[in-house]
Amino acid sequence: GRRTQLLKGLPATSTVEENAAAGVSVYTFNVTVSPLSSEGVAILPTIVNSNPLTEAFGIEPNGDLEFRVVTTGNPVLDYETMPKSFDLQIFVEDTTGRTDLSILTVHVTDKNERPVFRGNMAIQTVTIYVLEGTPAECIYKVDAADPEKAELKYSLLPALVPFMVSESGAIFSTKKFDYEKDPHCYFLNITVTDPDGLNSTKTVNINIININDERPYFTTQQRIYRIPEEQSPGTVVANITAKDPDDEDSPSRLFYSIQSSDKYFSINPSTGVLQVTGRIDRDALPLRLHPNVSVIVRVEDSPSGGHTSEMEITIIIDDINDNPPECNPSTFRKEANENTTAGTFLLGLRNYCKDIDVDPSNNRFNFTGLSGFGSNNFALESTVSGRVVMTESIDLENPANQGVEVYSLTVRVQDIARPNYSNIIYIYIRIKPVNEFFPVFSNLSYEFNVPEITKVGSSIGRVNARDKDWPPSVITYSIVAGGGTRDYTNIFWINPTKGDVKILARLDYETTQKHILTVQASDQEKTATTSVTVNVVEVNDEEPVCSPNFYSFQIPVSLAVGTNINGFRIECQDRDSDPRSFRYFINEGNVNNHFTFSPSAGSNTSQLILASRFDYESGLDTNWIYILRVCITDDNLLSARDKTTHLIKTGTVTLSIRVIPNPTTVIATTPSFTVVKKRENLYSESAWYVPFVIALGSLLLLGLLGYLGFLLATWVRTCCPPEGKAASAPLIHFTFCLSSQTMSKLNTIFDGEARDPVTGKMYEFNTWSGARRWKKSNEPLQPALAMQVTSCATDDSGQGTDRAEAPSKKEPSEKRKELTAETKPAAKPSAGQSETPGQDGLRLQK
Repeated sequence: GRRTQLLKGLPATSTVEENAAAGVSVYTFNVTVSPLSSEGVAILPTIVNSNPLTEAFGIEPNGDLEFRVVTTGNPVLDYETMPKSFDLQIFVEDTTGRTDLSILTVHVTDKNERPVFRGNMAIQTVTIYVLEGTPAECIYKVDAADPEKAELKYSLLPALVPFMVSESGAIFSTKKFDYEKDPHCYFLNITVTDPDGLNSTKTVNINIININDERPYFTTQQRIYRIPEEQSPGTVVANITAKDPDDEDSPSRLFYSIQSSDKYFSINPSTGVLQVTGRIDRDALPLRLHPNVSVIVRVEDSPSGGHTSEMEITIIIDDINDNPPECNPSTFRKEANENTTAGTFLLGLRNYCKDIDVDPSNNRFNFTGLSGFGSNNFALESTVSGRVVMTESIDLENPANQGVEVYSLTVRVQDIARPNYSNIIYIYIRIKPVNEFFPVFSNLSYEFNVPEITKVGSSIGRVNARDKDWPPSVITYSIVAGGGTRDYTNIFWINPTKGDVKILARLDYETTQKHILTVQASDQEKTATTSVTVNVVEVNDEEPVCSPNFYSFQIPVSLAVGTNINGFRIECQDRDSDPRSFRYFINEGNVNNHFTFSPSAGSNTSQLILASRFDYESGLDTNWIYILRVCITDDNLLSARDKTTHLIKTGTVTLSIRVIPNPTTVIATTPSFTVVKKRENLYSESAWYVPFVIALGSLLLLGLLGYLGFLLATWVRTCCPPEGKAASAPLIHFTFCLSSQTMSKLNTIFDGEARDPVTGKMYEFNTWSGARRWKKSNEPLQPALAMQVTSCATDDSGQGTDRAEAPSKKEPSEKRKELTAETKPAAKPSAGQSETPGQDGLRLQK
């Protein structure tokens, strides 16, 4: 809007006194408006800014278009701390939009003010505490100030107090206070005045503090007290009192304690009551020797240590009858032999009992009241001595006393003085038995029948012995003679406490049929003996033993039925069976039932018979080797009832039978030769290196045969030229068909074994040649294995030549016994056998 002078009387300058209250008028001015402005002022005069900034001034209406500047009191103007002058910018606007801005300068003027207390005295009444006994000194410093920085003066009322104030405001005490004599509190009015006489007054409260400066003292006069022993805890002995001069105007706050180390008494720390806290035993040390107890009681006026006083109190302990007589031990055990004579002294009780009460009138006692089981057999000689004696003899074997070993007695030991305390003494008298009788066996002798197959450790019977002593003596048993054999010193054992007889080794009827033992019974002092006969009952516990138990031989396939094979006879022995009890079974290996034994039962000798012929052509038989397992039992004479209750023993024999095919002669139309290869087991299966050597030798042999074949082919090619080169010469062609060429060692093969009936020694024989030799114990049977390999030579003209006759000169003398090429080969050698090549046997057939 447009600037127009609307504020009349401004700018201007005015003054205001400091500390002016709110609403004090500072300056008055008017607002002029245009006649065109019918509605007056749109914005009333306002202080829009001040320099310096303050809110201490405001504008209020003072009539129609008249306004005044007043103080707001927030903050109160202070000449000493605030600016001395303020420039107030006043703004106004009328309804037509005209405005005016003008400045009012306000100067703050100084005013004399009262002095002001500072610190704690400015906000509260100050309380000062002074300890009694403190010497005269400054106790407080008054802090006051004048806003105009003028010098101030201090004064104190009332004047008749032991305090003074200096011009600087320091308050001094003028004497040493005694709490017990002087007032405990003072009130001082402190006035501070400025040079113009303006002043301010505050009150100071001074309290005199009591200190512990006096020693307490005891008011109790008694020093000796007497009480009986065994008072219960808490019993009051004395009430100790004391006073403290420091506490004249208040209840005493004293603390009591016992200075000497004492386990019998304690004192209440607040009340001074002396009371019993522990057991007081006049009869125990140290009171037994010194019955007076001295206690030093201390009183203090501070729990943390202050003034103290001490007083000694003596307490005398009186004895009372509070202990019964005691016996150590209180239980007695005595022994007396049975049949001890009447009047025998057993036990004196006086030496073991006493009463520990100190006063002689309280420690006397008597023995009375002997009672208990069997007390009629015993008595007390007197009530003073306490001697226990027997009144009659005791025999344990007497039926009236039988079973009674210990008599239980009781005796009462009792005080003579009241209240007549007493104790019970327990006496156990054991009547010791005397060994008067010998043990007696229940039988004069014992006889036990024991099968010879009874297991070792089995009980075969029991002996029993007793004696007439009571209680029955412990009987121990032992074997003192008999029961030994050639192999065992003693084959019987007896339980030392129960009398059970057991066997320690196997019984053998065939060796010893009866054992006679001497058994002793002992009660540790006396002994008795009895005879025990053990009859060994025979049982079939031996199995048949046959010779030989292994036999190996060969038979021809054409052997006639009913023939005793190789004259074989088996002979069996049984130590506990009749020879007629043997029965023979072929349990395994008898395929198609070709073999049987004759007789099959009732004899200890039997022959092996061929029961049926072999049939290989139809395919019924396929086995060429028969391993027969023969079982020989000793039960054929037992009835069916006996077989269920008796043992049956079985012996075994193993037979190895090889069936040899019949040799067949075939006449060939062409020259041929036969190579016979024989194998012989020359090494042990455990010789691992033999197969390695054989394999290496076989490789070398194959190489040699290949080389010989090459030389032979070269020689044939040289000797047999082609047709075109030798037409004039007669030509004969030979073709050699070499199937196999091996070397065979011509050794005698022993394929069977038998026992010589004269010497009983085993020998080996060859089935074909009949050769024999004694068998070595570590040499296995040599099976006869043979293989035939055929080689033929054929010429083109069908006639033999001189070249084919040469090999026939090297035939062995046994060539008539060899198999021809048409004969079937024998079984292959076993895995544990080796092939040893020998010289070739060649034969030319026309």
